[in-house]
Amino acid sequence: MVSVEDKTAKDTKEKIDEFVKRVREAAGPNVESIILFGSAVSGDFHPGLSNLNLMCVLRDSSYAALQALAPVAKWWDRQKQPPPLCMSRQELERSTDVFTIEFLDMQQHHRVLFGENVVQGLRISMHVHRVQVEYELREKLILLRQQLLLAAGSDSRLWDLVLHSVPSFGTLFRHALIALGDASQSSRRAAVDTLSKRVGFDLSAVHQALDVREHKADPKKMNIDDLAARYVTAVEKVTAAVDEALDSDASGRT
Repeated sequence: MVSVEDKTAKDTKEKIDEFVKRVREAAGPNVESIILFGSAVSGDFHPGLSNLNLMCVLRDSSYAALQALAPVAKWWDRQKQPPPLCMSRQELERSTDVFTIEFLDMQQHHRVLFGENVVQGLRISMHVHRVQVEYELREKLILLRQQLLLAAGSDSRLWDLVLHSVPSFGTLFRHALIALGDASQSSRRAAVDTLSKRVGFDLSAVHQALDVREHKADPKKMNIDDLAARYVTAVEKVTAAVDEALDSDASGRT
C-alpha cells in the first residue's frame, strides 16, 4: 500500500518534472540552467505549507524573452507555486554581494534539474553576509513590533503574526548561526537548538510556533500572549548576538 508521504513525494516530483519540460519546450536554447532550491532540498519541506522554489538561468532575460515563459509561469501559478526566479548568469554572479543570505542558502541546498550547476561556484563574502543577517534581523524585529501593536488584544491576529513570521526568523536564525561561525546545521529546528545554546535564549516559543504551523500542536492549548513575549525576546537576543559579533569582527579588521 502506498503511503500518503510516498504519494506526496511522487506528485511533487511529477510536478517539478512537468515544469522543467514546459520551460525547455517554451524557451528552447535560451535556458542555460534550471535549479530547485529552498525547503524542498534542505529537508524543511512541508506539503501544503512550503513552496517549490525554482530558478531559471537564461541567456537572454529581456522582456521579449520572458514572454515565451509567461504561459509556463501562469500554469505554475495554478499549481499554487510562486513564479520562478529568472536571471542571466552574469546577473547571478554580480548579485552575490546583495543577496548573500539567499545565494548562500541556494549554494548549500539546491538540485540541478537541467543544465550546468551555475550556483556551486558563486563567491560569497561572509563579512557581507553577516552585515545582511544583522540588517534582516533588525528590520524584521522592528516590523514585528509594529505589527504587535496592531495585534494587541486579538489572539487570532497574534497567532497570524507569529505563524507568518516564524519561517523567516527560522531561516535568519540559521544564518545567524553561520554568521557566528557554525554552518553545521541545515534545518531550522536544529539551528534554533544550537543557536539557543550559544546565545542563551529560550527556544520554546520558536519550536511551539513551528509545531502549530506544521499542525503538530493545538494553538488552543497555548497562551499566545506568553508565547509572543518569549518569541520577541528570542529574536532580540539573537539580533544582539549577531550585532556584537559584527562589531568584534570590525574591530579585528581595524
